[in-house]
Amino acid sequence: MTGTDGRDTDLRKELDATLQTRRELGEEYESALVDSFMEKVDQRIDGAVERRLRRTLAEQRMQMARGNRPGDGADSWAERFGLAVVSLVLAIPLSAIGAHQAGLSGLLISWGGIVGVNLVQAARTNPGLFKGRRRPSDDD
Repeated sequence: MTGTDGRDTDLRKELDATLQTRRELGEEYESALVDSFMEKVDQRIDGAVERRLRRTLAEQRMQMARGNRPGDGADSWAERFGLAVVSLVLAIPLSAIGAHQAGLSGLLISWGGIVGVNLVQAARTNPGLFKGRRRPSDDD
């Protein structure tokens, strides 16, 4: 059987068979039966992970073949969003430490570092972002 429902049905049948076997053989075989069933579950999970990994790698290869960078798309948005959230969360203690240790200059240095990290990330994910616009007269 294929599909999620088919795999769930197969797994349920395996569990039922394991429970029936346990009833027939008794408690002394329970540990071996549970281990056997868990091995089958592990194999099922490993297979699903392997299929997803192959699919992801194939998608990345397709993107690269089309000339896209692997980080383009939803993952890069999540990466940028995560960096922004982490930057804002870390800005609070870094600002406090910088201001406490060196006053206004420490505060400015802390924020300069935070802004710098975000600018580097923006330049990395958006090449050409800081090149500026070209005027038609620049082409001459």
